[in-house]
Parts: sequence; C-alpha cells; structure tokens
Amino acid sequence: MGQHIVEKILAHASGKSELIPGEIIECQVDCLMAHDSSGPRRWWPRLELLNARPWDPKKVVVITDHFVTPYDRESAQIVATAGAFARHYGTRLHDREGVCHIVLEEQGYIQPGMFAVGGDSHSPTAGAFGAFMCGYGDLDTTGVLVSGKTWERVPEVIRLTLNGRLQPGVCAKDIALYLARTLEISSDQVLEFQGAVVERLPMEERMVLTNMAPEIGAMTAIINPDEVTHHYMKAQGHDIDPSYLGWVSDSHAGYHQQMELDLSGLKPQIALPGDPKNADELTHHLGAHLDQCYIGGCTGAKLEDLKMAARVLEGQKVHPATRLLVCPASQKIMRQAEQLGLLRVLLASGAQILPPGCGACSGYGVGVLADEESCLSTTNRNFTGRMGSPSSRVWLASPYTVAASAIHAKISPWVIEQSEVSHG
Repeated sequence: MGQHIVEKILAHASGKSELIPGEIIECQVDCLMAHDSSGPRRWWPRLELLNARPWDPKKVVVITDHFVTPYDRESAQIVATAGAFARHYGTRLHDREGVCHIVLEEQGYIQPGMFAVGGDSHSPTAGAFGAFMCGYGDLDTTGVLVSGKTWERVPEVIRLTLNGRLQPGVCAKDIALYLARTLEISSDQVLEFQGAVVERLPMEERMVLTNMAPEIGAMTAIINPDEVTHHYMKAQGHDIDPSYLGWVSDSHAGYHQQMELDLSGLKPQIALPGDPKNADELTHHLGAHLDQCYIGGCTGAKLEDLKMAARVLEGQKVHPATRLLVCPASQKIMRQAEQLGLLRVLLASGAQILPPGCGACSGYGVGVLADEESCLSTTNRNFTGRMGSPSSRVWLASPYTVAASAIHAKISPWVIEQSEVSHG
C-alpha cells in the first residue's frame, strides 16, 4: 500500500519510515509563523527568562495583522513590540502588509511537503499548497521557537472527493459552509480534498477550503499540489523548491475513510449568527436587515473575492440604509485590485476601502459592531461578540452574497442575468 501526502510529510519531518495513527512523533519544523497578537509579545519575556534564542531566525516569520492599523495606544505598542522583536532576533518580518495567512503564501514561505507551525487557528490555509500546517497556542509555539521541533499525534486522514461542476454564483465559501453543517469530523482528523471541483478551483479558492478546516471540524486540511499550485507560486514570483517536488498522494494510498460528494446542485449558503456550522441554503433566510456588509478576512478579501464583489456591484449602489466595508487581505492584493479597476468599481458603488489587515474579523479596529447591529460578512467565524458587541449578530456568506445584500440593505441573493451565466 502506498502513502498519502500527510503520511509522506510527517514521515519526512520525523525521520520515520512507518507511521501508526495515534502515535506521537517528534517533528522538525520547516517554518514557524506568528502574528502580532500570538507571537512576539508572548515569546519575548519567555526567551529572556529561559536565556534562549530562536533556533533558526530565518525560519521564523512574524506578520503584523491583528492590530493593524493600530487604533489606540495599546494596539500600537503590540505592533511595535512585534517589529522590535523581529529586528532584535533577526527573524523575518512583514509589518502591516496584510493578513498572515495570505502574506505567508504570497511571500513564498510555504512550499509543498513542508511541516509548518502557525500561531493562529487558521494556519491550515497552507494546506492548499500541499503543506501540513496546524494552529498552535503561544506556549507550544514558544517551544518550537527555541527547539525547532514539536510533537504531533499522527492523525487519521479522510479523503474527500468533490465531484461535479459548481453553478454560477457558487464558490468555495459556499462549499465550506455546506461541509461545516453536513460533515461530522473530529478535531484530530485531517481532510484531504480531491476531485474535479477542487482541480478547477484557483489557488485563492482552494485556500478557503483549507482555511476553514477548523470550522468544518477538522484538525487541518490539505490539497495535493498540481499545475495550478505551481502557476500561482510562479505568478507570485516564487519557484517551487526542488526538494519539495513530487509531494502527492499515491493512487493506492490507504485512508481512514473516503467520501465523495457531487456539488453540481449546491446552492449559495449562509451561516446564521453564533456558529459557522449554523449554515443553510441562502434562500431560506432572505430579508433580514443589515446595518453592515463586510468583505474582509483571510477567506473573503483575496483578489478572487474582490473580483466577485466587483462583478456584482458594477453599475450598482450600496443602499443608504447600510454600509459596505472592504478590507483587502494584503497590500499586494490591494495594488492588484487597483490595477485591474476593481477598487474603482467598489468605490463607485459606495463601498469604503479599509487598510489591509484582520480588522473587524477578529473584533479590532474599524468595522466593529455596536449593540444590536447586524452584519453579513465574508469572514470565517461569527461567534457571539467576535466582531464587536455581544448583542450584535453576524451572518457569513460568499462575496457574491455580501455584495448583493449591500445593494438592498438586507440578506439577498445575487440575481444572475443570462449574460453573466455565459460569462461565468
């Protein structure tokens, strides 16, 4: 029997030729990433206490995003601490360039076959590139920072084959919300996405599927790298490291479970307030008033997402009874959106463009919600109080749905004209 990609990565990282599900192994870390909230302000006092230093500064990436742009004295100090830490210890630093899960991949730090550690629960984003990456708490990442190693329990891997062809106006966010409400996945299991739907998705859409592995219930997720992966990396200016070529699952690999889904009939989805798993078909929940529509976060403000929003908003106006905030996922994406004319379309519709960063997704800075306010968001979580007041209500949906809803100030579908169907 062959091996799937997770077995290959963990075997390589641990130096073992054979792995047993449930076995605890010690893995050498290829890349450690943390942001301004999870990393330096936690790490620095511990390093001084231990009289220790980072094991390999060039493999440590610090990205400021949660408290960007700083909005008070405390947030400014957190961002400043992150920068000072990186300069003091010589680690990689990307300051105010965008969301960590986007910047990490844009800058080429993630390669197929890597075993990486992230100081954030949505670190599984890297799985879209054929890397194994999970989110760790700050105590665990401190251990990695000093030793360059960590323990990992060999997970059960579920191969999920997504077949069919998506309907116009349906995208990866709809898939993720549908899977979150329908699958029963354990937090010690890994999803390996395959199938015709996955093969046709651009990289930025694949990143939505792996990013939302925790919302689906999994430990992390992964997709076998292919020509789409290679093309994206080259377009970002990065070649694939030759040592990581060939990291794909064998055709006769063994899995804990194999599932197949035909997504040809999938309709746009929406997650009701409180939990991404509270998902349902959009058409069952139309009409609720929205004080805010938010296009942002690591799942909802990449270039592909901004293209979706602009496609809906071309020639339209945001309803005066609501507000549309757009927070591009990175500076690079913002520049690309400007060059393609997407920002012009969004601004003409009445949208407000915010500085790249996590922003209101994690409840910081511009875009947080007041008491009793309602918001439809492209982000990945809608837990009570996450985007502001505990009495606020947050729904989750795709950029198509959020943009369409901004036109009407209420939860609304994107009505696709026949010309749009042909174009799609």
